[in-house]
Amino acid sequence: MESYEFLLFLAIILIATKVLGIISRKVHMPEVVRALLVGIILGPSFLNIVSLEGDSGNFLTMTAEIGVIFLMFNAGLGTDLGELKKNGAASFVIALMGVIIPLIGGFAAYALYFHAVLQDTDDILKAVFTGTVLTATSVSITAETLRELGKLKGRVGTLILGAAVIDDVLGILVLTVVTSLKDTNVHPAAIVFRILLYFVLLAVVAVVMKRLKPWIEKQGNRRRTAVFAVSFCLLLAYISEKIFGIADITGAYFAGVMFCTLKVCPYIQRRIEIPSYLFFSPVFFASIGLKVTMGGMDTGMWIFSFILLIIAVLSKVIGCGLGAKLCRCSNKEALQVSTGMISRGEVALIVAQEGYQCGMMDSILFAPIVFVVIITTLLTPFLIKLVMRDSEA
Repeated sequence: MESYEFLLFLAIILIATKVLGIISRKVHMPEVVRALLVGIILGPSFLNIVSLEGDSGNFLTMTAEIGVIFLMFNAGLGTDLGELKKNGAASFVIALMGVIIPLIGGFAAYALYFHAVLQDTDDILKAVFTGTVLTATSVSITAETLRELGKLKGRVGTLILGAAVIDDVLGILVLTVVTSLKDTNVHPAAIVFRILLYFVLLAVVAVVMKRLKPWIEKQGNRRRTAVFAVSFCLLLAYISEKIFGIADITGAYFAGVMFCTLKVCPYIQRRIEIPSYLFFSPVFFASIGLKVTMGGMDTGMWIFSFILLIIAVLSKVIGCGLGAKLCRCSNKEALQVSTGMISRGEVALIVAQEGYQCGMMDSILFAPIVFVVIITTLLTPFLIKLVMRDSEA
């Protein structure tokens, strides 16, 4: 890399995040929101000081990817495995309802607003894909907010994290089926088989890790233990994305879950938190803000953006809330779980990018999607704090 501009970009992001943090301390703004706002302010929507273009931009993108992997690994380390096992079925129901309702809502929004012709295959595919984007849930945003509130463990926190991870897998299935309608080279059955094989692999790895538990714990609080854990996390993230086509953050989360019952888990958490929250996490959250470009949107597209935003919020609240109620959660717990599933974050951006590349989404629709992503991402931490107030969940 010949340019050293990335050093300047990193310095600006870290300093701006800290300065905004000091300024916003009185209003108790979540750390996640601060970094997101820094990205929006520094990016093309406002000052246009920092860019994700070129070699420096690629470096920031890769650094951000490590940031989200560390976040999810840390979320896995903080998981209460007993609660996760106990609430596994409930998490699946919540995730399923949180995919079906937004899919229908997004389809209806596009079809009605743009007067889609039901006999036109392209129109139908675009409507379906709009709904597909809304099925995504950004577990990293919610996980970080729950960690800040000390609510990562417990029934509600476990339900949210479990449902969000399952949501990612269901979202991949939906994305695969929808894109296969456009690309005949993609075979949905093969993808379903690959996902099943992935979970078989996770089960095998979990058994191996259980056998290695005495040896790992024998290493104690040594640097080699943390190095081994991080290497394992990165390897499972790579295998998930590269071999099975499942989001690397899902692999990172499960890597953390496999360490969460070990005696060395608190030590690993402390070691991970230092580079994560000092460097990688601010870059990751700022990078989402840097992707926001609101220029060139006319009145009609702004109206559609707000319609899509309302549907994005309500569809998750209704869908996941209904799923939670079906699993005998109280009204308060159902509201807390559904609120935690609102954020779309980087997952929706990835899905939207896939649709754009395969011709299922026009460039004009990308801005409204980004608008929904950024607003739901900004809103979710505040809403979670509101519904989690005075809660022991």
